[in-house]
Amino acid sequence: MKELEQKLRYTFQNEGLLKNALTHSSYANEARGAVSSNERLEFLGDSVLSIVVSDYLYKHYRSLPEGELTKLRASLVCEKSLCGFSRELELGRFLLLGKGEDHNGGRERDSILADAFEAVLAAMYLDGGMEVARRHVLRFVLRELEQPDDEVFKDYKTALQEVIQRNPEETVNYVLTGESGPDHDKRFTVEVRLNSNVIGAGTGKNKKQAEQMAAKQALELMGLTV
Repeated sequence: MKELEQKLRYTFQNEGLLKNALTHSSYANEARGAVSSNERLEFLGDSVLSIVVSDYLYKHYRSLPEGELTKLRASLVCEKSLCGFSRELELGRFLLLGKGEDHNGGRERDSILADAFEAVLAAMYLDGGMEVARRHVLRFVLRELEQPDDEVFKDYKTALQEVIQRNPEETVNYVLTGESGPDHDKRFTVEVRLNSNVIGAGTGKNKKQAEQMAAKQALELMGLTV
């Protein structure tokens, strides 16, 4: 347990919570009720994960509408992301699995690893509170948001707005200047204008993405990076 706590960067006051978080239902079933599985913790962890990520996105991605925030959150808390976080922590090594599940590769099964991440998060929340849980989640999520090859994770519009707000008399607006392609694969072009002057242009699969790309170009022309 000490090795795992080092990986988690957290020391439990109640190690029983951590053990419970690592107990798969297959192990609990073989123990015939002597121990509880991590399913209840998984349920709680799913909610803790959602509120931490939602709170962060709401506060830091102020220009994104509800639909885009929902998509971004979903990409961060999907099974693929969670099992990746679990593998980084090597949670599979520490899981308590039934003999059959262990023999059939349960320690590497994506669904089991994703569930374990949520269960461990819940255990940390119960043991140390929301701030402990928040730090643990953001340790992984912030890195995902900073991936340079995925523009949907970049909120260039907010960054540009913060720059422009330094001069209260200046105003920024986004103008759709073109559409191309068939209905199933549309491309939109948007210009971002400072007062009446074009300071950037961008293209995307939808208007919101095009606006983000226009803001990105404007920032780059200003010599700024996000």
